[in-house]
Amino acid sequence: MNSSSIYILVFVQLWLLSLPCRESVCIPSERETLFKFKNNLNDPSNRLWSWNHNNSNCCHWYGVLCHNVTSHLLQLHLNTTFSAFEYHYDYHYLFDEEAYRRWSFGGEISPCLADLKHLNYLDLSGNYLLGEGTSIPSFLGTMTSLTHLNLSHTGFNGKIPPQIGNLSKLRYLDLSGNYLLGGGMSIPSFLGTMTSLTHLDLSYTRFMGKIPSQIWNLSNLVYLDLAYAANQTIPSQIGNLSNLVYLGLGGDYVVEPLFAENVEWLSSMWKLEYLHLSYANLSKAFHWLHTLQSLPSLTHLYLYGCTLPHYNEPSLLNFSSLQTLHLSDTSYSPAISFVPKWIFKLKKLVSLQLSYNEINGPIPGGIRNLTLLQNLDLSGNSFSTSIPDCLYGLHRLNQLEGNIPTSLGNLCNLRVIDLSYLKLNQQVNELLEILAPCISHGLTRLAVQSSRLSGNLTDHIGAFKNIEQLRFYNNSIGGALPRSFGKLSSLRYLDLSINKFSGNPFESLRSLSKLLSLDIDGNLFHGVVKEDDLANLTSLMEFVASGNNLTLKVGPNWIPNFQLTYLEVTSWQLGPSFPLWIQSQNQLPYVGLSNTGIFDSIPTQMWEALSQVSYLNLSRNHIHGEIGTTLKNPISIPTIDLSSNHLCGKLPYLSSDVFWLDLSSNSFSESMNDFLCNDQDEPMGLEFLNLASNNLSGEIPDCWMNWTLLVDVNLQSNHFVGNLPQSMGSLAELQSLQIRNNTLSGIFPTSLKKNNQLISLDLGENNLSGTIPTWVGENLLNVKILRLRSNRFGGHIPMKYVR
Repeated sequence: MNSSSIYILVFVQLWLLSLPCRESVCIPSERETLFKFKNNLNDPSNRLWSWNHNNSNCCHWYGVLCHNVTSHLLQLHLNTTFSAFEYHYDYHYLFDEEAYRRWSFGGEISPCLADLKHLNYLDLSGNYLLGEGTSIPSFLGTMTSLTHLNLSHTGFNGKIPPQIGNLSKLRYLDLSGNYLLGGGMSIPSFLGTMTSLTHLDLSYTRFMGKIPSQIWNLSNLVYLDLAYAANQTIPSQIGNLSNLVYLGLGGDYVVEPLFAENVEWLSSMWKLEYLHLSYANLSKAFHWLHTLQSLPSLTHLYLYGCTLPHYNEPSLLNFSSLQTLHLSDTSYSPAISFVPKWIFKLKKLVSLQLSYNEINGPIPGGIRNLTLLQNLDLSGNSFSTSIPDCLYGLHRLNQLEGNIPTSLGNLCNLRVIDLSYLKLNQQVNELLEILAPCISHGLTRLAVQSSRLSGNLTDHIGAFKNIEQLRFYNNSIGGALPRSFGKLSSLRYLDLSINKFSGNPFESLRSLSKLLSLDIDGNLFHGVVKEDDLANLTSLMEFVASGNNLTLKVGPNWIPNFQLTYLEVTSWQLGPSFPLWIQSQNQLPYVGLSNTGIFDSIPTQMWEALSQVSYLNLSRNHIHGEIGTTLKNPISIPTIDLSSNHLCGKLPYLSSDVFWLDLSSNSFSESMNDFLCNDQDEPMGLEFLNLASNNLSGEIPDCWMNWTLLVDVNLQSNHFVGNLPQSMGSLAELQSLQIRNNTLSGIFPTSLKKNNQLISLDLGENNLSGTIPTWVGENLLNVKILRLRSNRFGGHIPMKYVR
């Protein structure tokens, strides 16, 4: 470049800088394209409220980014984050599908997007309903300005359209989490022509087979994840991808795993930090350890479920950067039963997982060398000696035996301790005394579940002021909760279930305003719980407290300060009136109120309030009245148990959403005809039906053809007459049929000839007569329990049932 060109360039830059700052105003044609795009979307939460004609500047719309000079539309960010709908409960991540459906986009991707000629960034990830049941739109292959395309977790299936290969500028392509994408075929070879790619993620799709050789042309790749998207042999040409920082080739045990004859191809990947080879067969890769330890940047190594070759202890080991080593559920060929010694030379390890490796013998003292260790998982093994003092980095140790060493209390930086499933045989106060002086101020999670703890909690618990999760499930801890529990102001999850605690827990827990989940099920708690005891529990969502002797005394107009998603208070005293405060809980899918002393009918408005409930248990109360008089619509609660009450009148109508119904041990009367033969627009979804011990009478209606999903039917101890109707033969899934103690008559029901899935059949205590037909032993081959006693059968018993 000559000097005059430099002067011109500098002049232009200075001129641009001298221009007054102006706001980007979107181009009208692009705004109209966005309106068309919006019209094809389902937006249940109105996230695109700003996309309207009164707000003409689309550069300010939700998810839209424009060029600050040309005003052309450059980026669309319309993703839905899955993790926002996950919540942690009892060591499991649960997913709030209803909330997700209310927030995520659905509909379809309109071809009008191709009119946005300057669009370089498109993120529609996480909107599973957007592509559900359809293929990736081929028109996306005409959007040649794209450099970033994220369609992960959008529900697409079928093939990747070959037009996608035309996106020569694309640097980022993520199609992961589309579990039906690929349909068992190999990864398409045309992806290997997209040489600008630096990020390619096809993990958790349904691609299968050999990795195409064309992929090795993508020399610019920094990130490659093909986990659960390939099997067969790992080709050595993968070593051409020398710029990789992340490589995911993991699989699972369900399909044929990836096989590697060697791993020397990794030696060229000097930049590699993350390597994921879970469930790979490395039984022939004899030098795997030597190769991996030569990678200077390797930080995280995941080999869980792998088959490793014959064990040889290396004479020299130089993992200079390794911080995470996941070797759980691995198997050597031949098998070994000890922890490989080379692991204790990894001085920078922060996380070590060796669970379920059938390791026995003593816990190796070499663990003391891993001074930076924060996460240690030795669960599912068979160590035979007690826990040594050298286990300073303790995170999770299952199935070990012996007391916790006092030296654990010197690890002042511990944030998470899991001592679950140990045979500690230790007093809980001893454990707290070890942890309290140094660790308590920083500890956020302490779990000591099923570990044979005993004794009483002491005021040492109050020192753990930053604790967020505290779990003492299934021990033998007793006594009243100390008042110092009220100092745990950060506590979010508390599980004290299945112990021997006593007293009134809310005298100590009433001030925990951040508490989300409280599980005190299966203790000896007793006393009266009042409105003031629950007033500060404003964050409470999950309340599990059954199996105690507690009484809730609140006013008839009480409205709790919390919104529950899970309520289980079986054996509390809530009655005698029906607890109307349940109506205020409008996000409550699970309601367990069995044996709660209710002497009342179910109010009409309660059925409306319970419309969002998926599980309702009101059994073993004294609820009376006719459900039909309080129901405006058919019952739609999927699982409902109203057994052992005093309900009467006709059976209620059901919607097709119900799959588990127990109305046994009530006083329902008259015929089943209206219940069973009510006109339905669609087949019924009921799988479990229990109407035992009522006053139902008449013949069993011949209307079972619309209830074909039934697996378990119990009609015993009623007053049915006649024989079983022929339509019962349409119950192809039926496994259990109980109709004993009625007044059935006639011959052995021929309608059962087609019910070849039956396992249990009880026709006892009726007036059936004649011979037992031979087809019973020939057709009902799965029957394990056949009860025909107290009838008037004669003749021979089928040979199948004669021992």
